[in-house]
Amino acid sequence: MQHRIVVLGAGYTGAVTAGRLARRLRREDVTLTLVNAEPDFVERVRLHQLAAGQDLTPRPFAELFAGTGVELRLGRVAAVDVDRRTVRVDGAAGREELGYDSLVYALGSGWNHGGVPGVADHAHELASRPGALRLRERLAALEAGRPVVVVGGGLTGLEAATEIAESRPDLDVALVARGALGDWLSEKGRGHLWKVARRLGITVHEHTAIAAVAADRVTTADGTALPADVTVWTTGFAVHPIAEATGLELAEDGRIRVDSTMRSVSHPDVYAVGDAALALGPGGKPLRMSCASGVPMAWQAADALAARLTGVEVPAVSLRYFQQCVSLGREDGLIQFVTADDRAKEKALTGRAAVLYKELICKGAAWGVAHPTGGLPSRRRPLVRRGLRDAAPAEATA
Repeated sequence: MQHRIVVLGAGYTGAVTAGRLARRLRREDVTLTLVNAEPDFVERVRLHQLAAGQDLTPRPFAELFAGTGVELRLGRVAAVDVDRRTVRVDGAAGREELGYDSLVYALGSGWNHGGVPGVADHAHELASRPGALRLRERLAALEAGRPVVVVGGGLTGLEAATEIAESRPDLDVALVARGALGDWLSEKGRGHLWKVARRLGITVHEHTAIAAVAADRVTTADGTALPADVTVWTTGFAVHPIAEATGLELAEDGRIRVDSTMRSVSHPDVYAVGDAALALGPGGKPLRMSCASGVPMAWQAADALAARLTGVEVPAVSLRYFQQCVSLGREDGLIQFVTADDRAKEKALTGRAAVLYKELICKGAAWGVAHPTGGLPSRRRPLVRRGLRDAAPAEATA
């Protein structure tokens, strides 16, 4: 019988994992089912561009996975039963149940409103394509001079504020940061952020927390009201709530605990990758939720699962960081080079060179979805018929 592999979610990590497995395993040995709610790939790292009015290149999965043996199942994951090894999916034809022998959980993360009053009702998010499209429509309807407030001074907030300010210089754009602007960056990186903010006319509120959001304003923790016809909330991401109901062992932040091969520490027939998984990097530090973390995690999970199924040695790969890439509109950018554990080095690339560098990274990530070999040769090996379900628990506790 064929070994049934089900991959949940076709963002960067799920799509890369499915494609990489297809190139390492033979079709006569496995079935590969990829479950996703949409028929085409969403470049999440470009959603700020979509919101600012730019059109993105369509990438249908039917084309990306043509001839690979990956079967796309359109639908939303309703539940995961790790004891019965089943997944319930709501699709156009109703609810169906999929059985699996190995599961890859890649449902990622979504918007995190943090429980702040008014955010869910009045703020916009950039964690999904529907959210970016709603923001796009709202921004297009704004008259000149109207105020837009972006809350959150992380990478998403910086990219959103600068993209909006560049594409709509007639708007009054403000950025609210809980700490100092770019306080995790090098001195050169922080200086460049301020230079860009001044050039684009962005008002920056540092060391400011937002206590409430209304339809026409945000209120800071000290009671100050900042006018906002549009509020964009980018303070972080939250793990998909289905993870909590799976029965898998979770970390305090809701992410699935995995070992160095991205396999669940509690259920060895389940792998988790991307924002949904808590994996440790250099120095034992948890990897941050990002595409930069997720794609190497997908490579590791696919290679480890393929190795275990084919009876070869599981590869040992060290996951590390090299840079943080920040778009600052279409005409400027920042590449902050970092240590293996994601601490800023003094070296940084700015300006037009950074734009080209970031664009290369983004295009490479999208290309990797359709060509997920990670620079390694494809190895199609037959499965070792040795009772995989009996072997996996013993290995997991070794």
